[in-house]
Amino acid sequence: MSNQILETLKSVSTLSLINGKRVESGTTFAVLNRFSHEVIAHVDRTSKEHIQQAVAGARRHLKNVPDGYERSRILRKAGDIITAKKSQFVDIMTLEAGFTQAEAGNEIARGLDTLEIAAEESKRICGEMIPMDGNPGQKDRIAFTIRMPVGIVCAITPFNAPFNALLHKIAPAIAAGNAVILKPSGFTPLTASMICDALLEAGWPPELLSLVHGEGAEAGEYLLDEQDIDFYTFTGSTRVGRIIQQKAGRRRTQLELGSIACTVVCEDADIDMALPRIMRATFRKAGQVCTSIQRLYVARSRIDEFTAKLAQATSALKTGNPQGSDIDVGPMIAEKEAVRAESWVAEAVSMGARLVHGGQRDKSVLAPTILSDVRAGMKVFDLEIFAPVVTLIPFDAITEAVDGINATPYGLATGVFTNDLNTAFYLARNLRVGGLHVNETSSSRNDGMPYGGVKDSGYGVEGPKYAIRDMTDEKVVTFSLRDPVA
Repeated sequence: MSNQILETLKSVSTLSLINGKRVESGTTFAVLNRFSHEVIAHVDRTSKEHIQQAVAGARRHLKNVPDGYERSRILRKAGDIITAKKSQFVDIMTLEAGFTQAEAGNEIARGLDTLEIAAEESKRICGEMIPMDGNPGQKDRIAFTIRMPVGIVCAITPFNAPFNALLHKIAPAIAAGNAVILKPSGFTPLTASMICDALLEAGWPPELLSLVHGEGAEAGEYLLDEQDIDFYTFTGSTRVGRIIQQKAGRRRTQLELGSIACTVVCEDADIDMALPRIMRATFRKAGQVCTSIQRLYVARSRIDEFTAKLAQATSALKTGNPQGSDIDVGPMIAEKEAVRAESWVAEAVSMGARLVHGGQRDKSVLAPTILSDVRAGMKVFDLEIFAPVVTLIPFDAITEAVDGINATPYGLATGVFTNDLNTAFYLARNLRVGGLHVNETSSSRNDGMPYGGVKDSGYGVEGPKYAIRDMTDEKVVTFSLRDPVA
């Protein structure tokens, strides 16, 4: 590693943050360089007692939440602080998340947009007037609603977007006037630590921010045991999402869960326009995105042409150490995950699938892989692979693609490439997904739009405006009027 990266690592706190104060619990876990597998940091494993302190401290200091204008100013200043440290954030994410430099840079650009949108929304949180005189005998009453912060928001965030996904949870929570307790993935705790430092430097009250660390489920279970937490926002597996929902009970949740993401290439599609978007949506972050394309439904009349062009473009991708500026696909988050994905590919081939490209693995780096002739019964078809692997599925009628997509247990997002409005509207009406993107892929996203799924992909939405709505309670206020006494 370069001296610059070593200096950056030294500057990042590896301790827990409890009500704005760095504390040490006495035990640690290791954070690895995802490519070399060497240890880059030992991070504090937050104790149950410290988590209890974080919740109790946040509750005591909720009265200290700044007003909307000040919250907006703090979020914008945090963005300025992060911008000044962009290179350090890039260095950390290439190490702990295995992102290429381009992926890390894009993650930061999007996260800064998320901060800016949340800052804007914090100044326009409002309720609405209620037309009371629309009911009989109510002409002398006036009513309106106001939106109040829920209280304490617990954000549990994933490794595959350690910057932007984290900000999609804590920036709206802060904008709405809530205290925040953050639990990042144990794979990527250092990025979270840097973001929390930026928020504190920007002026967010320290008593209203805590950062807890841990591997696996332990810290998460401690957080779910805390009945004084009002709201849980989680991105991760459907299995864990079900546990969170069960233990949350009456408390509200926002869950962004698993997916088998699909994109459709119709007979009239402009393949040359679609191809670079499909490449990015399939292989960025080594395919470890819930909207990464796993199934590509391609019109049978175009399947040969499309397969050849996709294979040619994929063969030009460079894999390896993400610190290299020319690398397109870096390592997966752990070697065991790359081994798992490789075994799924091998199983599919043994069951009759055709390996169009890739399939090879070098430690935690799995080559971008294309499979055809897949079918139900193969793991690459039935389960979320979360790897740089895409399957090609021909179709004759658009109804076949719709039926295939709807048959999955998930419903996050789908893309379609077509120039036919009737086809686009048919998909919009008939697909059971949270989002449809016409002439874009399943991975298309604007950070201001509502983003969420249906079925086993969860419920509730991200996007600052929409998350703020979920992270506030709507309270109705009524006035009964009478004529003034003369």
